[in-house]
Amino acid sequence: MAMLLTDEQNMLRDSARSFLQGSAPIDQLRRLRDDASSDGYDRSTWRSMVELGWAGVLIPEEHGGVAMGHVAAGVIAEEMGRTLTASPFLSTAVMGAVAIAKNGSTSQRDRWLPTIADGSINVAVAVDEYRSHSPTLVSTTVQSSGRGFRISGSKSFVADGHVADLILVSGRTSGDDKDENGISLFLVPRDSAGITIERQMMVDSRNSASVQLDDVMVDKDSLVGEVGLGYAALEQVLDAGRACLAAEMLGSAEECLAQTIDYLSTRRQFDRTIGSFQALQHRAAHLFAEIEIGKSAVMRALQALDAGSKERQLIVSVAKSKVGRVAQLAAQEAIQMHGGIGMTDEINIGFFLKRVRVAEALYGDANFHADKFARMRNY
Repeated sequence: MAMLLTDEQNMLRDSARSFLQGSAPIDQLRRLRDDASSDGYDRSTWRSMVELGWAGVLIPEEHGGVAMGHVAAGVIAEEMGRTLTASPFLSTAVMGAVAIAKNGSTSQRDRWLPTIADGSINVAVAVDEYRSHSPTLVSTTVQSSGRGFRISGSKSFVADGHVADLILVSGRTSGDDKDENGISLFLVPRDSAGITIERQMMVDSRNSASVQLDDVMVDKDSLVGEVGLGYAALEQVLDAGRACLAAEMLGSAEECLAQTIDYLSTRRQFDRTIGSFQALQHRAAHLFAEIEIGKSAVMRALQALDAGSKERQLIVSVAKSKVGRVAQLAAQEAIQMHGGIGMTDEINIGFFLKRVRVAEALYGDANFHADKFARMRNY
């Protein structure tokens, strides 16, 4: 399998880069933060993304999408990482779309996919209940009730949960708290009686939410897949999100290196540019090599998702773990090589460090995925 973009994917990358640099530069995130935006993203920019077809990148054409695949979604996410664009792309166009397109019933696909593709709704995935990512640790209870189910429990760190119209909730219909068996998935509208959503401001100037479900009643049509057999579908949704997060972090790492090299080429000390100092050249070269390795891991993960590879989970975990470490290294080195000014809010480099810290932890940090890889390989 060639580790290269097709001509169509290259065109998508170029158009995405041009659009994001012109319409959603890093200064937009700064304004959203300073203005304490209630949404946490610019709705007009998101509408433009929808018009470009990005919301339907993983949605079949018969449901209003463009069906370009995970590599294309990763291309978009990588460019978003370069400009730190805040949007519902990951939660809605990637994870929400995969949940319904791959695992939803015919009626769910007919009802929800066109509304995702045309930007009418935002979707959030509510999976974690504690401080660290653990998708099998589900204490949210689900009980059959008449023609539907009653859901009670709480979810934390729900990305874009404060602006979601539809929430994919994992709940336990049987088994112990850490058992993969017995987990079921439900599509829960945010206006359902018994839901309380509290916005949480994150260090990266993005937003998540805590979601409390108190005896929330949903009908049987809200069930995604089969009762008690939702974990495999949940992992598919999470892997799509993890791969795109890795692509986003890759873009952030590349931009950190680019801005750092530009600074090293212009900042002067002792009557010479600091980029001529061999110690700094070695650090930049090391970072470049690490980014190139991460780039290969991300491409392989996205291709594995498109191919439906049986080793998808292993490959995605490699990408998320590797790029999570590389992106943090890139942001840290960028601040170090910028010197004292790198610690100030005056320049944008600090925004990258904050974002990659959050993205690295979201849906499993480097240690989580290294452990997952080891367990799957029976180490």
